[in-house]
Amino acid sequence: MLLEVSDSQLVLVDYQERLMAALPEREAVLANARRLVQGARLLGVPVWGTEQNPDRLGQNDAVLRSLCQRTLAKMHFSAVPEGLIDCLRPAPRGPGGNARSLPKHLQKPAPPPAAARGAIVLAGCEAHVCLLQTALELAEEEMDVWVVTDACASRTERNRDAAFDRLAGAGCELVTTEMVLFEWMRSAEHPAFRDIQALIK
Repeated sequence: MLLEVSDSQLVLVDYQERLMAALPEREAVLANARRLVQGARLLGVPVWGTEQNPDRLGQNDAVLRSLCQRTLAKMHFSAVPEGLIDCLRPAPRGPGGNARSLPKHLQKPAPPPAAARGAIVLAGCEAHVCLLQTALELAEEEMDVWVVTDACASRTERNRDAAFDRLAGAGCELVTTEMVLFEWMRSAEHPAFRDIQALIK
């Protein structure tokens, strides 16, 4: 099963400067998160961010934050109780104006609801807390969760690896930044291929 670009959304969890200062490999993890968000924007994939207790931990990395459609502040470790589902599954819009007052033969048919993008590509910190809880709750919402392992970090390798084991056991797909970007494109003939290739060199 490969990722479909038309079915994907990207969620970046808590890449906050004060939080990341304590994480090993933070520079590589942040670089991969930036590649993901830049690739997503090139390919038309919606991007969302979360920030854990931003009054205390500050905002996400400025590059990531500037490329997200919206960044949710949260106090729960999982972003799901804080409204993430509303971003990922927007409510269908009802008819506008006074269409109901028109005779039926003059009413325009309601547009079909936008196809839901149910493949959630997830990356962030810390892998064993906020990322894990968000991923598991998204899976409970019957979304397909793809966790980008080389764009995730925890303060210790043991916690990070335990999170990945648990996520895999729960049915989440474990992938890397390059896997995601190349699966989104599928072909070297994709119009964005050179731009994406430049991101990973």
